[in-house]
Amino acid sequence: MDNFIKYTLIRSNRKTLAIEVNAKLEVIVRSPLFATQRSIDEFVNKHSSWIKKSIEKQENRNKTRLPEPTTEEISAFKRKAKQLLPLKTSYFAGIMDVKVKSVKITSAKKRLGSCSYDGRICYSWRVMMYPERVIDYVIIHELAHIKVHNHSKSFYSLVGSYCPDYREIEKIIKGS
Repeated sequence: MDNFIKYTLIRSNRKTLAIEVNAKLEVIVRSPLFATQRSIDEFVNKHSSWIKKSIEKQENRNKTRLPEPTTEEISAFKRKAKQLLPLKTSYFAGIMDVKVKSVKITSAKKRLGSCSYDGRICYSWRVMMYPERVIDYVIIHELAHIKVHNHSKSFYSLVGSYCPDYREIEKIIKGS
């Protein structure tokens, strides 16, 4: 079968086929060990319109993505994050009436923040690259997880009560 979409194949001990388009616009196909090349090619061809749309979306994201900071800028962002984020977290935790066990600064690339079930919050120093309203939203988002441990309607209702423009802020984050 002719396959017009160039892709990298990764075989592993998985049960299903999956396609990913990464930030470098590479098409990655993940396949079970037992899948035949023909079935993989058919799968890719069947999903070619999705792949093309995903490449287009990723190209648009790449155009608006924040530039990678220099080593000096990274150090400054980390220092600022260690000073500012625990203070802001404490401030918003008081307003939202939640208890935070700890605040940690990480170098996560794909997530700006995370919250464990027991109230430990991690922020990527990369959040400091955004405007203050985005930083505040990320803090509110993570604190809301202390009360609601998922992304349900009630979670977003809680977030919205402290950050009414959260939808616009999420677009800013997704666009970068």
